[in-house]
Order: sequence, then C-alpha cells, then structure tokens
Amino acid sequence: MKYSYIKSRKKSIFTPEMQLLSVFFGITIFMLIFTYAFLVFKDYRFTQDRIEFITQKEEVNLEIENMQKRITFIEKENILSESIFTKNTVLKDSIANMFDLVPSRITLSEAKLLENGLILYGITPNKDVYNFMLQAPLRSIFHKTYSSFYPAQNGWLRFVSTNYADKEDELIIKEEIDEDEY
Repeated sequence: MKYSYIKSRKKSIFTPEMQLLSVFFGITIFMLIFTYAFLVFKDYRFTQDRIEFITQKEEVNLEIENMQKRITFIEKENILSESIFTKNTVLKDSIANMFDLVPSRITLSEAKLLENGLILYGITPNKDVYNFMLQAPLRSIFHKTYSSFYPAQNGWLRFVSTNYADKEDELIIKEEIDEDEY
C-alpha cells in the first residue's frame, strides 16, 4: 500500500540551497585566503622597502658628511688663497714702494727678495748719495742693513746692499695680530 500520491525521491545533502551556500562559503574562504596572502605580501614589501630606505638614509648621511668635509676643506683652501692673495698684494705694493724709495740718481741693476730680507745691487755716484737717499729709508724698514761698495769703470760706485728683518719681531707681531682677531 502506498500512502502518498507522489513518487518518492532520494534525499541528498547536496540540495540546490546547500550547493548555493557552499559556493558562497567557498568564495568567501577564497577571498579571505587571497586577502591574507595579499597582506602578507604587502607586509614583506613594506619591510623590504623600509630596509632599503634605511640603507639609502645611511648612504645619504655618509654623503652629507663627505660633502661637509669637502666644504670645510674648500673653505680652508679659500681662506688660504685669500691669505696668499693678500700677501701677494702686500708684496707687490711693498716692491712698488721699494722702487719708489730708490732715488733717480741711484740705478738698481738687480733686486733679490728673500723671505726675511732684501738684497739690492746697483750703481751710485758716491757713498753720501747712497747713505742719505737710499740707506736711511732702508734702515727704517729693516733691522739689519749691510752695504759694500766697489768702484765701477765710469768713476761711480757699485754697491751691494743686504737688508734683513728679524724673524722674532715678525713672530711677535703675528702673535699680536692673531690675539687681536680672537
């Protein structure tokens, strides 16, 4: 005997509703795994970028230090060049002033500039002209002045004048100037 008017069918766990539900769960799990993998990858890339930025920062800091050393070196060279330029200007002016000291009656044939002195070679009509017109200004400039004369063929006198400035006095003057700067 049959109690139902319809034919019985087999019941399965995989009903269309369950299939739809399992597809949604599968998509959700796939999205979660994909999101997790993406976040792990981004974390790894962030760590690598951070390490790279740290090394770049260290390299830039080293370059900055090297640049500062170069700047310091160039500033020192600039100060040295200005000092040399000033010394050359003073020397040039001193040489021009020295030639202005030489009177028209005395002729210089050679002048040697030493570190702390000056040697002059020339011709003078007599010792008095040399003593009053050239040796007096030289004595006011230099600490030690030596002169030697010998006769020339035309009756005038050839002279060699050796003039020295004391280095100790120059050092004292330099120390006073250095102290005044500070």
